[in-house]
Parts: sequence; structure tokens; C-alpha cells
Amino acid sequence: MARLAYRNLFHDKTRFAVTLTGITFAIVLVVVQLGLFIGFTISTSSIIDHSRADLWICAKGVQYFEVGFPLPERKLYQILSVPGVAAADKYIVKFTNWRRPDGAQKSVEVIGFDPESGLGAPWDVVSGSIEALRPQDTVLVDEFYAQELGVGRPGDLVEINGYRARVVGYTSGIRSFTTTPFVFTSYKNALNYTASRDNEPTFILVRAQKGVDAQALKARISALIPTVDVHTTNEFSAKTRNYWLFTTGAGIALLVAALLGLLVGTVIVGQTIYATTVDHFRDFGILKAIGASDGYVYGVIVQQAVISASVGYVLGIAASFGVLRMSRTAGAMIVAPWELVVSMFFLALLMCISASLISIHKVTRLDPAMVFKA
Repeated sequence: MARLAYRNLFHDKTRFAVTLTGITFAIVLVVVQLGLFIGFTISTSSIIDHSRADLWICAKGVQYFEVGFPLPERKLYQILSVPGVAAADKYIVKFTNWRRPDGAQKSVEVIGFDPESGLGAPWDVVSGSIEALRPQDTVLVDEFYAQELGVGRPGDLVEINGYRARVVGYTSGIRSFTTTPFVFTSYKNALNYTASRDNEPTFILVRAQKGVDAQALKARISALIPTVDVHTTNEFSAKTRNYWLFTTGAGIALLVAALLGLLVGTVIVGQTIYATTVDHFRDFGILKAIGASDGYVYGVIVQQAVISASVGYVLGIAASFGVLRMSRTAGAMIVAPWELVVSMFFLALLMCISASLISIHKVTRLDPAMVFKA
């Protein structure tokens, strides 16, 4: 059965190549579209997810990470007095202007944190270190934005909001989905770079004492300071993602595109598999004429679909990773976690076998006498 399925597919190499092309294109389309959606979802809350904080405290009504409102400094001391709080740090997130060495200006998003505690600090620092941010007028940027920001090596000097800034290192893979580069610096430097007054942060990050439940600590802080919003890290991450995914409509557009990619891919695979089966109707008629059972014929068709799906999957995933590699140097952030890669194999099988079932329905109505007709 397997040998016959193999011969049917490879007898007409051109037809098989067309089938594989359709399956490969469908897989690449689905992986890229879903990868864009996943990448968008991850990038909207990546800073929060990597913050190492247990709680995020912000002014009432803040809906997402990028835009916060100043908090009076006294809130920090109130929070530090709550039982169960191990540490609480002021945190600034604000947009400001970056002037390149050649005079060109660029909007950036300054993130100010305490290098001593590391709460809300960047991760995957590939050049320099967090400790290098302790001196005055020092910043870290992501290597992806280096050319855009007019820098290329540690020690390059620029201006941020009229203040001197020296690039002391680079991160890797910390991209902003808004395309506005993140600039990490110490909280003290961020006060100047963002023209913040009265030493007021936009967020306060809290780390709970060992063994203290984050939800219980959240309840205590909320009871003591009802004028602020208190979120666990997971809650604030989800709130930020939901804002960009659903409130703005950007995520819905990507999700619809991903679903359309899945639909188009299924149609393409269905057409190619069906066309391959139709091309072999006479062969299946011969099998039935010499006494082959319906189950045997169905088995051949399904095995053809499995072989096509397997080969097409390998080609499609290889091509998808090529697209992902190219996206690293482009503005789009496409992410393909192993769960997506594995699920694509079963999706390819499902698409090919489903298309074969349509063909099987047609084969059941096949008259064996057709092989004797001119």
C-alpha cells in the first residue's frame, strides 16, 4: 500500500512538485502570519514579563506600559512600610527626543530603573553591563536600533532631551512593537532625559519577601493606598497585551490575517491534493476492477496525503525559518516557538487528510468499468 502510494506520487514528478509547492506555501503563510501575531503579543509586554518584579503600581487609570502618569514620591515610602515588601523601586517610562551625532533627531522611549536592584532592567546584554549605567549620563540601547540611532560602538556620544548621553553597551532582541527604540538608563539619569520634575516616577516596582503571596501583598497595598492601581506582573502584562491587541484593533487585524492565512493555506492544500487524486482516478478504477477493496484504495489515498504532508512540512518549515532569519534584520518581529513548529506538522496532516477525504468520497462512486471504456 505504501509503495503504491509512493509510486503514484512520484510517477508524475511535475504534479508532485506542484502539490509540494502548494503545501509549502500554505505552511509558510500560516507560520509567518501566526508568528507575526505571537511576536506582536510578546513584544507588547516583554519589559513587564522580564522585570523580575512581583507587583507594578501606577496611577489610577493607566491602561498599558507605554503611557503612565507621575506618582508622588511619598507613595514609595508608604509602600515600603507595608509588611511583606522586600524592595520597592521607582521606575520611569517616558518618550523623549534623541539627537544623533549628525544632528538628526529621533523619538525614543527612555526607561529609568535602579541598577542596584535590577528591577525592570534590560536582559540579554551583549555588550557592556547593567553596572555600567551607574555613572552619570550613561545609556544602553538595543543593537537592532544602533544604526537608526546613529551609534555603533560603546562610548559613542549623543544628546537626549538636551543632556549628554554616552552609550555604554547594547542589548539583543529587546524590540519595541511601536518601532520607537527603548533606551535604558539609571533612574537618576532618566529624570533629566525625560524632564521629570519633583523626582516623580511613572511606576513603582515591588518585590515581595520570600514566601509572601503576591495577591495578598497586592490587597494590603491597595487597602493602604487606595489612590493607586496595584497589579501583579502577570495582571499588568495581560492588561497591556489586551490593550494593544483588542482596544486598538492592531492585534485583531493580525489575528484576522493569521486566520485568513490558515484558510487560504487549507484551500491551497485541498485543491492540490484533490487534483492529484483526480489525476489518478483511472488507476484507482483499475485497482477496484481487479478486486481491491474500498479500504485498500482509501488507504492508498490517505498515505499519499501523509507523504505529501510530511515532505511539504519539512520544506515549509525550512522556508519559514529562512523568512524568520530575514525578519531579524527587518522591522517585523516574527516568532516561531517550538509549539507552533510542532503543531504545524499536525496541521499539515489535517489539511492533507481532510482534502483526501473529499477525494475518497468521489472514489467511492467510481465505476470499475470505466477502465474498459475508450
